[in-house]
Amino acid sequence: MELNAREPRPPEPKTDGLAVNCDGLASHNGEPAEITVSLSHPGKRVSPIEGSNLYRLRDRKFLLEDKRRLCAWALGAAMLGILLMIAHAELCPAVYQPGSIYALSINGLISVSTGCLLILIIAFHYKDIRLFIIDHNQVDWRIAMTTNRVLGISLELLVCAIHPVASYLGPDVGVPSPVLTWNSSVPPICLCQSQRHTWMEVELLLSGLMFLRLYLVHRAILLHSKVLLSASYRSIGSLNNINFTFRFVLKVLMNKYPARTLLVFIMFFWLSAAWMLRLCERQEEVNTGDMGTALWLIAITFLTVGYGDVAPQTSCGKVVCLFTGVMGVACTAMLVAVVTKKLALNKGEKHVHFFMMDIQISKEIRNAAANVLRECWLLHRTTQAKNNNGEHRHHQRCLLEAIRVFRHLRLKQRKLRDYTSEMVDLSKMQMIMCDLSANWNNSYRELEQRIISMEQKLDELGQSFQSTSQLLSQALHRRRLDHR
Repeated sequence: MELNAREPRPPEPKTDGLAVNCDGLASHNGEPAEITVSLSHPGKRVSPIEGSNLYRLRDRKFLLEDKRRLCAWALGAAMLGILLMIAHAELCPAVYQPGSIYALSINGLISVSTGCLLILIIAFHYKDIRLFIIDHNQVDWRIAMTTNRVLGISLELLVCAIHPVASYLGPDVGVPSPVLTWNSSVPPICLCQSQRHTWMEVELLLSGLMFLRLYLVHRAILLHSKVLLSASYRSIGSLNNINFTFRFVLKVLMNKYPARTLLVFIMFFWLSAAWMLRLCERQEEVNTGDMGTALWLIAITFLTVGYGDVAPQTSCGKVVCLFTGVMGVACTAMLVAVVTKKLALNKGEKHVHFFMMDIQISKEIRNAAANVLRECWLLHRTTQAKNNNGEHRHHQRCLLEAIRVFRHLRLKQRKLRDYTSEMVDLSKMQMIMCDLSANWNNSYRELEQRIISMEQKLDELGQSFQSTSQLLSQALHRRRLDHR
């Protein structure tokens, strides 16, 4: 064995570093063959080579890991910006004054987190484009830049770039405002002078629109779900033409953990909508500007109760309540579906229930038939007596009622059996058909073997007949010779 540097041949993949040549192996044409083993660092990534499926699979795995990591970082940056915005809205001017160094510092941190979020979004889409190129075996990245992709990236960057900047870009920055205590009325966000009303509305709008960054949650759930990470899921899904989108993952979560998923979504939506309503209503200094009142208003709006004791006063608050009502109707429908599924009987319980109902109805039918026969006998006896017309009419009515009950029970049993016959267990029927086909195949093979054995025996009989005829002819020939 020797260590040397090898230059790759055109049809073979490139190797980095040294290679180990193992002699003593013969190829198909009898010449000695060499085995090249790469001695590069195991953690080092090698550039992809066109036409090599091994390198494509490896790079695809690395890109998926990078996308998952970048998505988690982007979601963290988005949540950090939202939390800083909420802290700034709650602390200014109760703790620090507008235009102070603290206000400018927090707004600067919000802008820095927004810049980091934009960089992470761009890096995520860069990895996504590389993954598209590897999946489709393309060499030009511009092929992946379709119109829909460009519009989606632009819209995503626009949504992530939204953050409140009016606090340090508005007029009179650095001018201190009157000191407010905790007991005083809380002015809107951080702009409390009347001449800043326009900037206050702009900051209010930008603060509410920062919640649009939460669209990254569905991407993080998709990339970190066990459905996408499981190789068996992907293999079976590709065979059945299933696209692993967020809709499919949400269906899986609603099927496995319906109560937990709905509870988390409702609680998060309740707190977020209540704070946004409080943010919108604080500028009018009304009762709905309090957090407790906002939570109560969002709850009764979400449940479509609407007692009428509180109502939003601003246009922004009305929009929040309208959206809350729509989401409440949708969540109520999903909750009803989940409860219905939990209360529904499974297949085994349905079979047991219908079987017992069938037995009970059969007993009632036998009792009803016995009642019909009894009333017929009593009517016949009163007809033969011919002395009491009232009793005769009474038994006639009883006979008609018994016949009606008997027919009703027969109809009920027929409906029950029709409904039971509709509940055909397809998997059981498939297993039965597979067993029948297997039995038929075994019978066919046994029949073939018997036919082959019969043919062999017939051949043996034919050969024995020929040998017998030869022996007879020889015996006859000898006898003739003896007679001569």
